[in-house]
Amino acid sequence: MSAATGTPVLQGSGPSIGLGNVLRSEWTKLTTVRSTYWTAVVALLSTVALGAAICARMAQEISIGKQTVDGLDATTFSLSGIYLAQIAAGALGVLVVSSEYGTGMIRASLAAVPQRGALLGAKAAVFGAASLVLGEIMSFGAFGVGQALLGRAHAGVSLSDPGVLRAVFGGGLYLCTVGLLGLAIGVLVRHTAGALSAFFGVLFAPSVVIDLLPPSWHNAIHYMPANAGSQILTVQRGAGALAPWAGFALFCTYGAAAMAAGYVLLLRRDS
Repeated sequence: MSAATGTPVLQGSGPSIGLGNVLRSEWTKLTTVRSTYWTAVVALLSTVALGAAICARMAQEISIGKQTVDGLDATTFSLSGIYLAQIAAGALGVLVVSSEYGTGMIRASLAAVPQRGALLGAKAAVFGAASLVLGEIMSFGAFGVGQALLGRAHAGVSLSDPGVLRAVFGGGLYLCTVGLLGLAIGVLVRHTAGALSAFFGVLFAPSVVIDLLPPSWHNAIHYMPANAGSQILTVQRGAGALAPWAGFALFCTYGAAAMAAGYVLLLRRDS
């Protein structure tokens, strides 16, 4: 901190630059590329549209007697689109970093902010805040549309019902964390194609591999990244599944480990 001006500055081996300037720079980079808006639109449409389609079908089947409301997790049905939106969130997280390496802009960024840890922290803070706000909008929007459709079949729930507010708010938290996991993998791999492949592999491959193993191994699937993190979206807990906050905490641990590894490599590697 600068006692003379009262403006927060970054301390390190290179010239100091105000923290606010770094955050504004990252915000400008995030909001001035078309891929950010396209990815956000895809995530929003997939979250609301897929949840609405599933809830509309479920409401129709309940109305004609093919389904009952017994055991129905109406909240999770309305949030089904988040499972598709997570692909867009993670891809955008990867692109936030890999696009800078691809264009060579990372050299200018590191020249302006020699404190690499601060640069990574600013990227994560700006992208995390933006993805959290967008994720909450998508999650609450999908819940509202889905429950309006299920309500026609008297199968809807409200935010005041037990566990519902946590699940809906958790939808935004989950998308934010998925995006930050993608950003961390982008720092680790640096190349867009490789980072996207690694992201999908980390998020989905462990569950697929365990599902192919003998049944005695299947309980481990609850501890894999996607399975553990998505428990925050559920109201009715499945057999053997982790508790919602325990699963989300484990998922955050995976993300934090990836971010820590990215930080170490960012310090050690050339740009």
